[in-house]
Amino acid sequence: MPAYLDHAATTPMHPSAIAAMTEQLATTGNASSLHTAGRQARRVVEESRERLAKALGARPSEVVFTSGGTEADNLAIAGTFAARRETDPARVRIISSTIEHHAVLDCIDHLVADEGAKVTWVDPDPSGVVTAEAVLAAIDEDPQSVALVTLMWANNEVGTIQPVAEVAALAHAHGIPVHTDAVQAVGHVPVDFTASGVDLMTVTAHKLGGPVGVGALVARRDAVLKPQSHGGGQERQLRSGTLDVPAIRAFAVAAEEAVRSQAQEQEKLIALRDRLIREALGLGYGIEVTGSWQEGDGERRLPGNAHLLVPGTEGDSLLYLLDAAGIECSTGSACQAGVPQPSHVLLAMGVPEEQAKGALRLSLGHTSTGADVDAVLAALPSAIDRARRASGWTG
Repeated sequence: MPAYLDHAATTPMHPSAIAAMTEQLATTGNASSLHTAGRQARRVVEESRERLAKALGARPSEVVFTSGGTEADNLAIAGTFAARRETDPARVRIISSTIEHHAVLDCIDHLVADEGAKVTWVDPDPSGVVTAEAVLAAIDEDPQSVALVTLMWANNEVGTIQPVAEVAALAHAHGIPVHTDAVQAVGHVPVDFTASGVDLMTVTAHKLGGPVGVGALVARRDAVLKPQSHGGGQERQLRSGTLDVPAIRAFAVAAEEAVRSQAQEQEKLIALRDRLIREALGLGYGIEVTGSWQEGDGERRLPGNAHLLVPGTEGDSLLYLLDAAGIECSTGSACQAGVPQPSHVLLAMGVPEEQAKGALRLSLGHTSTGADVDAVLAALPSAIDRARRASGWTG
C-alpha cells in the first residue's frame, strides 16, 4: 500500500461516515417534499445540521449547506460584497491576505474585474502569519470603504494558523464583517464559531473525514448576504439546490468524530510531524522547513503539516519520483495553463522563486502512522539525488 501523505488535499473517510452515507443512499426522499419519504429526509438533514452546529460551536440555524468549500467561500465573499454595496455604495473595498486559497483569491479577482470591487492585499510575515496589526493597518487606510475582511483560519500549504479572533475583534470595532475559510482547521485544531467572533465561516467535509462534494457556510443570523444562485431557496434563501441527504448525514458524522478525537489526534500528529521534519532536516541535503515550527507546537502550525524546501530540485520532479516509490504527497504549488508555477504562498512569504520551486508538502491525518514517516524518510534521499541530476544542479 502506498504511504498517503496528502491529507491536506483530501483525507480518507471515517468508517462511521461511510456507514452513515451508505445506509442513507438506500433511502429515497427529497428533503423538500411533503410526503412521508420527504419528511424523513428532512429530519435527517435537520438532525445533521444540529450535530454539525454543535461540533462547530454554532447554532443550527447558522449552518447553510453547500456543495463544498469553494461554493461557501464564493457565497460568503460575493454575497457579502453585493449586500454591502447595495446598502452603502461606498463599501467597495475587500481586505484579504496574499496567502489565501484560490477559492478566495479568484472570487475576489472576479469581483474586481466585473463588480467594481477594490482589494487591499495583506502580506504575511516571513513565518507565514498574517498579523492582526497588518490587517488593522489595511483597515485604517479608509475604514468606511471596507465591505468585508476575509482571512483563512489556517494555511493549506505551510500550515500556519492565523489570528482570526483578534482580526474579527478589530474589524468589528469599525463595523466590518469578517469571513474565515476554516477548511483546513476543523477537526485539526480547536474551532468554535461563536467564540471566534467571525460572521461567516467556511467548512467542508472531505478535509475532516467526510465525503467530497458537501460543505457548509456557517453564517450568523444577522449576517447580510445576497444569494449567488437562484432556485428553490432551500437553505435560508441563500443557497438553492436539492440537498444531498446522504452526504450531509456523512458530513455531520465525520465532523462529530473529528472534533471529538481532535485533541488525541493532535498529539499523535504533532509527534509524527516533528519526527518527519526533524529527520528530514538531518538528511544532509540542506532541506529547510517553511512557516512557523518548533517541536511540540500545535498553536501556530497545523499538527499534520510538514512543508519542506529542497534545494536544487523541482517540486514536481520530487513528487513523481516519490510517487514511483509509493509516497503520495504534494508540491503545494499551483499549475496554471499546464505550466508549473512557484507557490503564491511562498512568494508572498518572501521565499526566492528558485527556492520556492523545490517545495514539498507532506500532510498527515487520522490514518497516518509511524510507518508512513519511515517510508518517506527512506525514499527521500534517492528521490532528491535523482531530482538534482535531472535539474543539472551542481550545488
